[in-house]
Amino acid sequence: PAPAEAGRAPGPPDGGWGWVVVFGAFVSIGFAYAFPKGLAIFFKEIQDFFGTSYSEIAWVSSIMLATTYGAGPISSILVNRYGSRPVVMFGGLLCGVGMISAAFCTSILQLYICVGFITGFGLALNLQPSVIIIGKYFLKRRPIANGLAMAGSPVMLCTLAPLNQFLFDNFGWRGSFLILGAILLNCCVAGALFRPIGAGTAPVKTQVTGEGKDALKGEITEDGKEVSNPLNVTTENKTEEEEGKDCFEKVNQYLDFSLFKHRGFLIYLVGNVLMFLGFFAPIVFLAPYAKHTGIDEYSAAFLLSILAIVDMVARPTTGIVANSRWVRPRIQYFFSFAIAFNGACHLLCPLASSYTGLVVYSSFFGLAFGMVCAMLFETLMDLVGAARFTSAVGLVTIAECCTILLGPPIGGILIDTFGDYKYMFIKCGAVMVLAGTFLFIMNYYNYRVLAKEEKERKAKEEDPKSVRTENEGRKDWNKDSTQDGPELEPLREQAEGVKKEMNGT
Repeated sequence: PAPAEAGRAPGPPDGGWGWVVVFGAFVSIGFAYAFPKGLAIFFKEIQDFFGTSYSEIAWVSSIMLATTYGAGPISSILVNRYGSRPVVMFGGLLCGVGMISAAFCTSILQLYICVGFITGFGLALNLQPSVIIIGKYFLKRRPIANGLAMAGSPVMLCTLAPLNQFLFDNFGWRGSFLILGAILLNCCVAGALFRPIGAGTAPVKTQVTGEGKDALKGEITEDGKEVSNPLNVTTENKTEEEEGKDCFEKVNQYLDFSLFKHRGFLIYLVGNVLMFLGFFAPIVFLAPYAKHTGIDEYSAAFLLSILAIVDMVARPTTGIVANSRWVRPRIQYFFSFAIAFNGACHLLCPLASSYTGLVVYSSFFGLAFGMVCAMLFETLMDLVGAARFTSAVGLVTIAECCTILLGPPIGGILIDTFGDYKYMFIKCGAVMVLAGTFLFIMNYYNYRVLAKEEKERKAKEEDPKSVRTENEGRKDWNKDSTQDGPELEPLREQAEGVKKEMNGT
């Protein structure tokens, strides 16, 4: 017989092969976050090539980001069904196909489809599984692991910004898209590193299902006695139950919709939906803004590199700080501060009129951006737990995709309307300060309610009068149900009459 531990999934190892998984997540998350921002280098030239406006060209990044987030539930369902490894490898293949196809586009609409939808969907299949599998490999060191994996975004952005400018100068935007499509195929290699951690449960399950039809149809020895166990009866019952399930129940197996009754999850969801309305637009328009002020192309691209270098240091540092015993119990407050700090940087950006001012803005922006991204998924897992995290990521991203889709185009409309970039930065800053303030206040309320509920629960456990056995509970229920009342009098009189007849009186 198989040992007792054979059917149990091992706990998070907090190390070992987990660090290799972190490296694979570093690559896949880096491409998922940095690639839409790095494409901003080509926007000015593509805009001149197709003769479009700022808002129209901004839809390329918006559709890509919205698809990356909007396809979150699909990615979560696929991960629950097939695991992280095949999903990431298939996503890397889609990314390569989308960018290679974009090199042959002849209209802006075709770019929306190839770059926005196909590549964006491939990035979605890279992002969600990479975040989910880290939660399976780490528990105590999870904030540090998340910080290191999320550092892939600034590293990739720091590399892609000058690389894209170099590729454009030598091969044009079409040749650059071909090369970038080949580079994105490295996501398939990163996905191959995601070894399933719960593989020990598979052989036991296979043994039962494969040999069960022959072995369990006859007699099974249990505690030295022979017991007849007709397997076909239980199989038929399971089949009937599965056929009786409606579509919603089948979907709910992979997406836990009961999270919408979770108070902390709803607070996180509302705050993040509001935050993403101004989260990505400043990065998309940073390089075009620098070119608009008369700065040369390479210096404008270098601003993204400065942002990425500071971001690169900020993410793992934030993970270490968030893992400390002072911050981790109240990590939601730290996350709220990071969002508000990010918004304050955007509000001060219009004061930076020179290149030196833009360098300072990029540095502070990189610090604030790294702090938010390092805790973006850690705070969600802190609220819902690792078991429900897969469903939570999918539900959050589908809600966030609307504001992600609208953020950069609204910024482009403001630029086209007023002919100045400062209104776009002010809008983004105001929205993020509002989101950070909302999360701070509501998390304070949530912590107060949780403390009150925990105090009441402990009081009930310590009170001996509240601890009752099942029989006592039934007696009390019967006693309460037979209290005096006008509606119970006829039944009571009838019962007494029957009792007298039985006694012979």
